Amino acid sequence: MTKDKRSHVDDLRDASKLAIDAAKGITSLVEAMHKTIGSGPASIGKPLQAPTQIATDIIYGGIRAVTELVGLGVDGALRQLTPLLKDSTPGAEREAVLAILNGVLGDYLHETNNPLAIEMQFRQHPKPSNSVHRAKPRTLLLLIHGSCMNDKQWSLSGHDHGAALERDLGFAPAYLHYNTGLHVSTNGAELAHCIEKLVQSYEHSIDNIVIVAHSMGGLVARSAYHVAETDALQWRSKLRSIVFLGTPHHGSPLERAGNWIDTLLGINRYSAPLSKLGKIRSAGVTDLRYGNVLDEHWQGRDRFEMTGDDRVPLPLPAGVSCFAIAGSVAEGALGGLGGDGLVPVSSALGEHDDAAQALGIPKSQTWVGQGVWHSDLLSNPEVYQHLHRWLEPAIS
Repeated sequence: MTKDKRSHVDDLRDASKLAIDAAKGITSLVEAMHKTIGSGPASIGKPLQAPTQIATDIIYGGIRAVTELVGLGVDGALRQLTPLLKDSTPGAEREAVLAILNGVLGDYLHETNNPLAIEMQFRQHPKPSNSVHRAKPRTLLLLIHGSCMNDKQWSLSGHDHGAALERDLGFAPAYLHYNTGLHVSTNGAELAHCIEKLVQSYEHSIDNIVIVAHSMGGLVARSAYHVAETDALQWRSKLRSIVFLGTPHHGSPLERAGNWIDTLLGINRYSAPLSKLGKIRSAGVTDLRYGNVLDEHWQGRDRFEMTGDDRVPLPLPAGVSCFAIAGSVAEGALGGLGGDGLVPVSSALGEHDDAAQALGIPKSQTWVGQGVWHSDLLSNPEVYQHLHRWLEPAIS
């Protein structure tokens, strides 16, 4: 059930806890640099290492202790303020900030049981006042958002693919809201069982399921179907179509660039402590390096280690019509990154030099939007025209 009330005090307390943890992390980072630089050159055996170690342990240990006390004080003060403040309905700005926070630090929030961590759920959006009433829709439309986003952001520039498909084709839309900082396969496993519960919650039978997934959401959808196959969930036989909008099936160069920066910083002992900053990013973000969708793609590995693309291939689901849309911005934009500004065209279309990794989506079931950026995929009229044309057969 959706929680529609949230205390400002809770937000402040949870954010203060995160800030305190961040302060302690930054303290450790600066301490590491202090020790490295202050201990002297490695070429002469680091003559100052022992005294520097003692001094920094005392100084930075004290800073951590004070930070911890400040944290306890803030939490206590917020508890006293609780009766003075009323709950309020969360707004779009708060939802957007939480989505970004979860995208970047969601795994940490989850592991530390921080209430700011988003819990996976399907949410129904209010119907427009001019919507057409349809009795008992038989086709369930699942909309899965991308990294650092939330379900409310399907509505962009006055358009919502879900609402439009409900109006034009009679689908019943359900919008997934989830913590994009967790591993894709972790979210995929939870999503598989959430869909099973959702289908069973309808008073009437759901005959068809179609999925429209943006960006990382497409990876989560693929992972969920794999779990549905493995666990023999009933909804897998109802899935008719999946449309991928800018999904990085084979990763994004931006995450690979971040991995290179981590590695380069770690080469030099003076800059090595700074590589810790790059390692703040979540498991969900590092999954975007090559497009991880299975547990095997990350388990037992250092996700910040520089490696090649050695993923176990995961084909698209058999018997399901799969479609892919890619954006292509002006040539030379973003230093020649190409694609939609975040995802290359070849990755969005599932193409790969290794035939085993290529998804094999037929050309007739793909479309490249010229001048379409990553976020434009949520509101571009031509994108919707393709969605309408491709998904209409699901109800026939």
